[in-house]
Amino acid sequence: MASKNVDDYIEQGIHGPKEINPAERRKFLGTLRERIVLAMTIDQVMENNVYKETEDALKANKDATLFLNGEIAYEHLSKYIKIAKGNDVDFTIVNNQEHVTEIGLVLAHSYAIDKEHIYISSGSFGTENGQEHNNLKKKGFSLLKWLKN
Repeated sequence: MASKNVDDYIEQGIHGPKEINPAERRKFLGTLRERIVLAMTIDQVMENNVYKETEDALKANKDATLFLNGEIAYEHLSKYIKIAKGNDVDFTIVNNQEHVTEIGLVLAHSYAIDKEHIYISSGSFGTENGQEHNNLKKKGFSLLKWLKN
């Protein structure tokens, strides 16, 4: 077992404790990829409706923690906070002024689960308004496709 020398203590005092995969932790709001149940982009979190996958994951993973990007306005985060509270899921709003990430929400455990697919695909809302939104998106896409031809 290696003991710390004076240089290690000085280094830690200057830069803080050593961290495993700091770039990955900055990207995923302080947690590691291997612990994540699901992740959403900032744009997805800012949409008006709640994604069904997120709601289902919060219900199924009560021992996980919901990490929310503090750069997003509270009005967009509040709908996910409400669902987390309703399912007794802990949540944390992460503010990292030093690093910009496209991730807006992460649901993660304190241990590795190594889930292969963690990102939510756009357009799968759980509410009726969300279904209307999905249908309009599909129709809009069809209209654009028709206009191109």
